[in-house]
Amino acid sequence: MLKALGVLRALLLANMIGLNVYRRDAFEHPTAAVVVVVVLVAWTVFALWAYAEPRRRTPLLLVVDLAFAVAGLVVSPWLKGADFNATVGGFWVMGAMLVWSIQWRVVGGLVAALVLVCADVASRDHITQSNYGNLFLLMIGGPLVGYVADSLQRSGMAVAAVERTAAAQAERARLARAVHDGVLQVLALVQRRGAELGGEAAELGRLAGEQETRLRGLIRAQDSMTPPQLGDSVDLAVELARFEEHGNVTVSLPGVAVPMKADVVDEVVAAVSACISNTLVHVGRSARSWVLLEAFPERVVVSVRDEGPGIPAGRLDAAAADGRLGVTESIRGRIKDLGGHAELTTGSYGTEWELTVPRA
Repeated sequence: MLKALGVLRALLLANMIGLNVYRRDAFEHPTAAVVVVVVLVAWTVFALWAYAEPRRRTPLLLVVDLAFAVAGLVVSPWLKGADFNATVGGFWVMGAMLVWSIQWRVVGGLVAALVLVCADVASRDHITQSNYGNLFLLMIGGPLVGYVADSLQRSGMAVAAVERTAAAQAERARLARAVHDGVLQVLALVQRRGAELGGEAAELGRLAGEQETRLRGLIRAQDSMTPPQLGDSVDLAVELARFEEHGNVTVSLPGVAVPMKADVVDEVVAAVSACISNTLVHVGRSARSWVLLEAFPERVVVSVRDEGPGIPAGRLDAAAADGRLGVTESIRGRIKDLGGHAELTTGSYGTEWELTVPRA
């Protein structure tokens, strides 16, 4: 904005010179008027140079700049006589006021406008309708430009924050790919080969498996560092990724965030937790589970699968008849309340729940 203001000040300076040359016959002290105009030109050139560098934009510079603008007003009665119509500075004085607006926002613009209005009124014997219109524009122009400058700065900071977050996410994704393609694959290979060889190698494989799980959890935690969602939205993918912290759960997620209402996410996570808990209770603490999240424009589908022997036929109906409603209420009930449905597939290959929830 200061660069744009530099162009405006150059135009205002040219306008001031042209008008004073055109009105040269109105001066009672023409030689002094030439000196004043030359001083204002010199100051404008210096100000354009000074404002070009942030370290030179000190409060003293702004105060002196406004003082020159006030001088261009108060010196007018002496140069032109008490009954003058237009000041020597004219519209040129706006430059200093706009700098205050940009630097110190609404308050700065209001203070600078008040100072200029008071100086203009004090230098005149009477106020015409034209003079009043100019002073009124100064009073509303200063605060208005200050408000615009403040809004632009906030918008710029928001855009910069989004760009930094996007760059950080891209870097984390790049590092995650590098880790996945290298370290995780090696650890998985060590775990598998150690189990095949047995003995001390099996212990080494177990340790490699633990480190693989921890490293995957660390990558998921880094992925969870996403920008805040609007309103009460929560990223379902981030919440499901936390299940990998248990060590015996593998979570597969889409490459993008899946924002949903916080209460919906809580219920989906609770249903998934119930599925995994059933696996741990009925299959064993060492049983593995796999969670897959698929996101569609109108719905999300969460699949939870284990490697157990499956649920015997009629087992769930018998449990419901006995009043044990764990599966019915913890899983199906929750999903039904969200307007979705839960499908169970079971057999000797294991058990799989498919939880479908609308995104609306």
